[in-house]
Amino acid sequence: MMLRVKILLFGAALLPAAHLTYGIFFDGLGANPAETLQTQTGIWALRFLVLTLAVTPIRRVTKWNPIIQYRRMLGLFAFFYAFLHLLAYAVLDRYFDFSGVWEDVVERPFITAGMVAFILMVPLAITSTKGWIRRLGRRWQLLHRLIYISAIAAAVHYLWKVKIIGGSPVYYALIVGALLAFRIVWAMWTRRLRPAALPRT
Repeated sequence: MMLRVKILLFGAALLPAAHLTYGIFFDGLGANPAETLQTQTGIWALRFLVLTLAVTPIRRVTKWNPIIQYRRMLGLFAFFYAFLHLLAYAVLDRYFDFSGVWEDVVERPFITAGMVAFILMVPLAITSTKGWIRRLGRRWQLLHRLIYISAIAAAVHYLWKVKIIGGSPVYYALIVGALLAFRIVWAMWTRRLRPAALPRT
């Protein structure tokens, strides 16, 4: 059953990329295909980041523990679309001018935030295998908390890019904030419920 769900999830996660690929070859990306590719791949990267962050709250609230098995796949698709987003920018906007890319990273805050989000996702993608989980042990969980900073940076990147305080960039920022706030509140709540240590005799 879980395998079937994973296959369906994998196929569904590839649909946005397939739709964009179809648009490239059949003139379905509008008047500015480069902008459409950059925008859509970026939005899907952020959506998959949000879905990845949502797994733990859903598991804790619903007690449906099997959902945790899908978190790694969702995280890898977040990285996949973030890579496509960066590739579209480097190829279609900067035409492989990497010195120009570096200038943008240094001089344009929204691109700085986006690059921070992507760079932090790289070690998470690399260490997502079971082998790395075994090698790193407890350090694996500590490392993968970088996703919180990456999600914040991605939301800031989107907000600063559009330069308009409203609409979907604000909604995504609020969702990311709510998911992170849930973790903080949950940690505080469980700490309060933890039985106090017995006094030494």
